[in-house]
Amino acid sequence: MTMIAKPIRMQNDSERNGDNANRTSVITRTKPKTKKPNLYRVLLLNDDYTPMEFVIHILERFFQKDRESATRIMLHVHNHGVGECGIFTYEVAETKVSQVMDFARQHQHPLQCVMEKK
Repeated sequence: MTMIAKPIRMQNDSERNGDNANRTSVITRTKPKTKKPNLYRVLLLNDDYTPMEFVIHILERFFQKDRESATRIMLHVHNHGVGECGIFTYEVAETKVSQVMDFARQHQHPLQCVMEKK
């Protein structure tokens, strides 16, 4: 927080009664400074059992990727063992990971989806 001090001249009883003693008071105002939220990368991990077409479907459905982008990310996961699906705030990333993992389990695939702080 940033503290801003501004002297303010206040009239006291002695001044009102003719005594000219100078007195000042300091009023401190706090100005809240908002902080940008931390971002998290959502990653898919390669395995030897989940079909490539299923991974493409995951990327299109949960990460709103077009077919070309989804295919490119899927091939990156396949060739490098891991690929980034997107970057989100903590709550959004956590939700995406949960949705992908639940969907993969429902379809009996061992696909792993994780998040890491950027």
